[in-house]
Amino acid sequence: MTLYVGQGLEESKIAEFKTTLRGKLLREADNGYDEARTVWNAMIDRKPDLIVRCQGVADVIKAVNFARENRLLVAVRGGGHSITGASVCDGGMMIDLSLMKGIRVNPVERTARAEAGVVWGELDRETQIFGLATPGGQISHTGIAGLTLGGGIGNLMRNHGLTIDNLISVDVVTASGEYLTASASQNQDLFWAIRGGGGNFGIVTSFEYKLHPVGPIIAGGIAFYPFAYARPLLTFFRDYMTGARDELTCTALMVTMPPAPFVPVEFHNQKMVALQVCYCGNLAEGMDEISKIRSYTRPAIDLLGAVPYTMVQSLSDEATRFGLQNYAKTHLFTSMSDEAIGLLVKHFSEVTSPMTGVTIMALGGAMSRIAGEDTAFAHRVNGFECMINAAWTDRYDAEQHIEWTRNLYSALKPYASGRVYVNHLNADEGGDTVDNAYPKATYQRLAALKAMYDPGNLFRLNHNIKPAQ
Repeated sequence: MTLYVGQGLEESKIAEFKTTLRGKLLREADNGYDEARTVWNAMIDRKPDLIVRCQGVADVIKAVNFARENRLLVAVRGGGHSITGASVCDGGMMIDLSLMKGIRVNPVERTARAEAGVVWGELDRETQIFGLATPGGQISHTGIAGLTLGGGIGNLMRNHGLTIDNLISVDVVTASGEYLTASASQNQDLFWAIRGGGGNFGIVTSFEYKLHPVGPIIAGGIAFYPFAYARPLLTFFRDYMTGARDELTCTALMVTMPPAPFVPVEFHNQKMVALQVCYCGNLAEGMDEISKIRSYTRPAIDLLGAVPYTMVQSLSDEATRFGLQNYAKTHLFTSMSDEAIGLLVKHFSEVTSPMTGVTIMALGGAMSRIAGEDTAFAHRVNGFECMINAAWTDRYDAEQHIEWTRNLYSALKPYASGRVYVNHLNADEGGDTVDNAYPKATYQRLAALKAMYDPGNLFRLNHNIKPAQ
């Protein structure tokens, strides 16, 4: 049974707990409560009874022990960017790591240690001063914690692997309040599980990453084309990326253009298709790749060139800003058929919100050459990930946008692999379940380790792996 404040938890216990913390303990009446409970997806409006704004590992341990001993529902917040809003709960306790921002870069060893409240833009800022980076995502305000624990698909994965492939070690607070370091030489089973198993096995308080020479200037950017070119351009993108160099990551997008300064007036509020490019090798070779992409057909808006790596990492920031209502569904494809491309174009021509976007990312390269059993992230195949992200502002409009998303998702399902990237899982009506994120043997091993490290399923507000019986 889970208890909530006011249903068996004495106020004197809460007051005593508060005195043990260096960070703040927030209740609904406190200043800063609403700010702390607000997460990226504005569809989520939940009210924890307690919010622990941790200042360090000691606060995390104290919070975990108090929640376990008092049978409180627990949510863990890093960057707060979960699509499903898993980082906040109704009732119970939110353990908020967002103030834990420590970063230390070792440019000689090419490593970085970052605490769990760091977001990718902050980590890139510190590593790029040395011309270094580790594979992250494609949005700079995404937290490093959630993205890493689910695997880490992003702009550098084809040349340097997923984020988890560059993880050296983690510090973890388990459900029992034990503080462990997991790496290739310590607690190896836990290290295997957290690399793709999400937040099921404890609260990771810091991450140590391997860094690679990247930037500060790379060949990349984005080019936009009239929507009339959508079908042939997506076909070109598919064929070009099937045999592309590892250094090249290219993402296709279907969007509705905002009335922004960089957009010519004739394209304001018009649907367009785009190619987003990140080349993390030799700059001259990257510019040659850009020339090949341009040679297919001239972009209507051309923002490709020699640009800062941090700019490429933040191209989607405004379109995915905090405060929008969001609903997303994804598919993984081993190949993108002509039929699937046709369905994408047809459905997007009838999109219900100008803030909705469809993103198709080319996978493969280095991330696909690591054995599936080496980490809990096991779907290491060439192919594509297609994410349908509906976004809007008025909560009363939700039904039509969700229906549009589900319709496109369902139409694409016969052409998809049946697998899903756990970080983009939305296990709602008609959707996939956490089982689809893992092969059977991987899931069974994860469930056994869950029983070892969290037998009571304290950490269950996530894409939950239930403890093996």
